[in-house]
Amino acid sequence: MPFAPATALLAPLAPWFDARRRPMPWRAGDLDAPHPDPYAVLVSEIMLQQTQVATVIPYFTRWMERFPDAEALAAATEDEVHGLWAGLGYYRRARNLQAAARAIAGAGFPRTLEGLLELPGLGPYTAAAVAAQAFQLPTPALDGNAFRVAARVLALEGDPRRHAAALRDWLAPALAAHGPSRLTQAVMELGATVCTPVPRCASCPLLGACAARARGLQERIPPVQPRAKVTEAEIHLAAIRSPRGWLLCPPASRGLLAGLWSWPRAEAAPELEGAAEAASGYGLEARELPGWVQVYSHRRETVRPIVARMASAPGAQGLEWVPGERLPELPMGRRDQKLRAALDAPGTPLTGAGLAALRTILDEGVSANPRS
Repeated sequence: MPFAPATALLAPLAPWFDARRRPMPWRAGDLDAPHPDPYAVLVSEIMLQQTQVATVIPYFTRWMERFPDAEALAAATEDEVHGLWAGLGYYRRARNLQAAARAIAGAGFPRTLEGLLELPGLGPYTAAAVAAQAFQLPTPALDGNAFRVAARVLALEGDPRRHAAALRDWLAPALAAHGPSRLTQAVMELGATVCTPVPRCASCPLLGACAARARGLQERIPPVQPRAKVTEAEIHLAAIRSPRGWLLCPPASRGLLAGLWSWPRAEAAPELEGAAEAASGYGLEARELPGWVQVYSHRRETVRPIVARMASAPGAQGLEWVPGERLPELPMGRRDQKLRAALDAPGTPLTGAGLAALRTILDEGVSANPRS
């Protein structure tokens, strides 16, 4: 399918972006020159994967203060990396970013698209975005925002990702003509602020060139993709302390929460016969705190938090007793951080299902705590 030339269609974007671009700590002042800090571009692009700009900015600022270059990140411990990333989600990105930093520290920063694609965690979009912004290479970066802008400007019905190769060929001459860094960021900005899923066409610099708008299809293009089903769960999340410290699940080496410590948990279940007697045998004093709902991309948890103290410290399969002074420094996900921050909060005496959950955790250990 022949497309109208992008160089002319997208010409209004560059001056629009120069006049309205949002301030972001990773953006260079001079968009006509290579970026003075390619590492900052890399960090920002990996953090921005599936995460909004407003969420990323404070994380980026703290990250760059602690790890100002690839060498500093390469030398960091895994706990340091995950501790600084905790709360940003999609933790595999942190591991990939450190792996990329180690490759850069050892062999230098790749300055070609092919070289960037060899770095851990960089797929076609991220590698192209870094190449364009850091090195002024005319490499089209197509993410959800860019696909949406292109689909509407060209009135592409159906999933625009089917045309990915053709759209890269279409966009490349415009990048060369208007500046790779400037136009790449302009397309991102337009998709994030104006050409959104519910478009704000009256504010769009491409209004006169938009084929979807001319045909009244801007609300239908691109079609909404079905979302993955979110599973529901109710869990008891337990902070259990003994003279040996706090009982915790050590970090997994794989999975969404790899590298993070977590509180042991048990799926909510009916009260077990004898749970109260078992708790008494452990010397437990426990209270239940106000709960909350924790939402993940794939899972929605109703969390019932418990804080318990034990007179002794029995072993629990796959769990570890961690000295209390270490607890504040351990990297944890957002759910577990929330319980850590509430350890001194008042609660109500634990009964019923909560006691059953504690018994399950202490009796079954890691088998009650699948990695997720």
